[in-house]
Amino acid sequence: MESILQFIGDNRNLFYIIILAIFIGVEVINKVPSLLHTPLMSGANALSGVVMIGAMVVLGYAESMPDKLFGFLALILGTFNVMGGFVVTDRMLGMFKKKPKED
Repeated sequence: MESILQFIGDNRNLFYIIILAIFIGVEVINKVPSLLHTPLMSGANALSGVVMIGAMVVLGYAESMPDKLFGFLALILGTFNVMGGFVVTDRMLGMFKKKPKED
């Protein structure tokens, strides 16, 4: 527990940036019209893929427990985002499929 508090104390600016990014992300997403959410999700898939690769690199070089914890958390969150993006994109593409005519 003491090492986690020490890590947070040493990297206080990092946590400020993360919290600020969360607030800015929420504000930006709330301002996007609903018609654009699905195409933007495809772009988010690409960014989440980059996050996942970065998390794997962090996990490969991690020596301390906080580094491993943050790398694992980034990998899990990036994976959830990619999976959700694929589900939403598949749903969007399903909307464009022609429905069979009923005679």
